[in-house]
Amino acid sequence: MMTQSAVWQVYLVRCIDDSIYAGITTDLNRRLKQHNGELPGGARYTRGRQPITLMWSEICGSRSDALRREAALRRLSRRQKWALIASAEGARKE
Repeated sequence: MMTQSAVWQVYLVRCIDDSIYAGITTDLNRRLKQHNGELPGGARYTRGRQPITLMWSEICGSRSDALRREAALRRLSRRQKWALIASAEGARKE
């Protein structure tokens, strides 16, 4: 029997106070519900900043890849994060 490995994603969400939060998950829908307080387990940062809105996500090859990408995203300035979000939105429209 072959086990299926988890697909890791890194994501950016916009909080009600207009801040941007970066995180990783194997189940994006579940994680968004957790951040919005619909399920237990959301991040402490987003708990007081609900509702949150998914702005961007990217599939990573492994958990370690996702953690590295998340760390890189957290080092970006607010302006750089918004530029990343805008470029992804532009790519979807094409």
